[in-house]
Amino acid sequence: MERVSTGIEELDRKLSGGYPVNKVTLITGIAGSGKTIFGIHFIHKNCFEGRKCMIIATEETPEDIIYQASLLGHDLAPYYESGQLIIENIFESRSEIIGKTRYGFKPESLDLEIPSLIELIREGTECLVIDNIGTFVLRISIKKLRDQFDALNYLVRKKGCTALLIMDESAHNMTYQLAEYSVYGSIRLLVRENSYLGKMERYLSIPKMRSTPISPEMSVFEITSKGIVIRESGG
Repeated sequence: MERVSTGIEELDRKLSGGYPVNKVTLITGIAGSGKTIFGIHFIHKNCFEGRKCMIIATEETPEDIIYQASLLGHDLAPYYESGQLIIENIFESRSEIIGKTRYGFKPESLDLEIPSLIELIREGTECLVIDNIGTFVLRISIKKLRDQFDALNYLVRKKGCTALLIMDESAHNMTYQLAEYSVYGSIRLLVRENSYLGKMERYLSIPKMRSTPISPEMSVFEITSKGIVIRESGG
């Protein structure tokens, strides 16, 4: 199976070369676990390799994303300015809706269902990140959610994209981790105490990646000035 790089050398090795092409991978984790940074690695590496990339951002502005990437040594600005990277700013659309709603934010006022996100994807996009798709899942029924995820996965593949869906852990758990059944692969990020060292550490696990031999062991990783560095396997 053809792969595209995750942008993280150690993760590429774990996934037999990277994310499966034209498939959807889900990344979940709590706030601060590094979800967005995994997306930045993926986009920067594939921009560098000449692919057309896109980020659909629900919680940050393009300026925020570009600045965060620069702190990790990944300069997205040239790709954004040239149009090779598109950042669709759903964040500001949501903020405008909140500001215009007389009695505060109502979920139904954001009239955008999960499959309709496909309409935002520019023609020719090869690598896509949607961060955070959890924004859209809490206002619909579980049955409808499964249908919408299945539809989004089908439509993304039809578009010819290799996609990362980033979802916060609270939304993932509140929806019974249903999204994991629809996607081709999933990566979970955890932050927990290492009782031997007496400190908090970040862990990565890969519970699912079809057509890929994966280890059930978790790996410790760090967020450094150069981004994600996967150190070792842990218990």
